[in-house]
Amino acid sequence: MKKHSILALILSIALLTSCNIEQDPFQIATQNVGNLNDSTQVKDLKMVFANDSIVTSVSGDEFSGSTNDIIVYEKGRKELLVLSPSQSLDSTATIRTVRVMDERYKTPKGLDTKSTFKAIRDNYKISSIQNTLRNIIVSVDDINAYFTIDKNELPAEMRFDMNLKIEAIHIPDDAKIKNFFIQWY
Repeated sequence: MKKHSILALILSIALLTSCNIEQDPFQIATQNVGNLNDSTQVKDLKMVFANDSIVTSVSGDEFSGSTNDIIVYEKGRKELLVLSPSQSLDSTATIRTVRVMDERYKTPKGLDTKSTFKAIRDNYKISSIQNTLRNIIVSVDDINAYFTIDKNELPAEMRFDMNLKIEAIHIPDDAKIKNFFIQWY
């Protein structure tokens, strides 16, 4: 009987301590950005960001196929995140894309909106680099992230040719991240 009581006490303590582990509100991981995760529904955002302000822009509708971005502001009007739901005008839709706006959001390896290309290259395996009109898009599948870097950060001879295959060795270490996105499917 004493063995069962001790075992029950140990299990109770383990359960209580595991329930008290809090999520870092600025930690970026594969399946979450702070308290927001890949299964959070639009209707739950007020609960997830209870201390912040949420602004929904209604720019499209369900017939046009455009999504309505949701902007999360910290009290005091500092922009934290821009969220794009998987379906517009659907409160049960989950978040598809998170644009990180605040530099306090960081990956476990310290990557944030103020980081440079060197921080991406040194800490993560780059999955692909795409060449667009004004930016290059650097994808990191390990953390479901992609980053845009302004082509003005590249050497002059590489800025205007959209057909040029840009590789990691072409991007200067000090090239600044323009945008930081987390994308969930």
